[in-house]
Amino acid sequence: MQLLAIAVVVFGVWMSTHHDGCRKSLTLPVLAIGAVIFLVSIIGFLGALKRSSILLWIYLILLCFILVGILVFTVLAFIVTNNGSGHSVTDLRFKEYQLQDYSSWFLKETLKQYKLAKLTPIEAGCCRPPSECGYPAVNASYYDLSFHPISSNKDCKLYKNARDTKCYNCDACKAGVAQYMKTEWRVVAIFNVALFVVLSMIYFVGCCARRNASRDRSKT
Repeated sequence: MQLLAIAVVVFGVWMSTHHDGCRKSLTLPVLAIGAVIFLVSIIGFLGALKRSSILLWIYLILLCFILVGILVFTVLAFIVTNNGSGHSVTDLRFKEYQLQDYSSWFLKETLKQYKLAKLTPIEAGCCRPPSECGYPAVNASYYDLSFHPISSNKDCKLYKNARDTKCYNCDACKAGVAQYMKTEWRVVAIFNVALFVVLSMIYFVGCCARRNASRDRSKT
């Protein structure tokens, strides 16, 4: 179990090496989980070494709390990231994203990250107007805004060709950040699933160790 704790800590350190605020915001929680698992593993190790039923009971109870916490967080993570798969656009090899596709709670968190994140225009998906606006593309970064937009989408009026404006204030841009956060949350959720499975196996092994310790104590 100590090796598992080290793996969790390494995962947290890896997340801290990234420059985006989303992964960095999850660094401390992951490191905390790793530290707690390590401490609990020490209790379990001492309990098994000394064949102490009390220490093993404490170990199992704490491990049970950890499992429940991981399970609850993982389920919530999958729920809030379930929507927002993107919309395919004819003749384009990438998808566009809209704010209404995401849960209200997730959007609140997204807007916080949107204000704090230092994302490049490509990362945020804010370099072009939504396709539904119908603006003719002069080149890869310039659109003919004299063309009357065929959509009532407010992003069509917000988009400008200026490099410091583009579509950075558009809902489409915020939706791009939401999609980025969704991907990051899914990575953590999948990691939690693997962690939950491994910890469940360790929990059952701990139950066997406690049972054996009780038998030995009853024989003496």
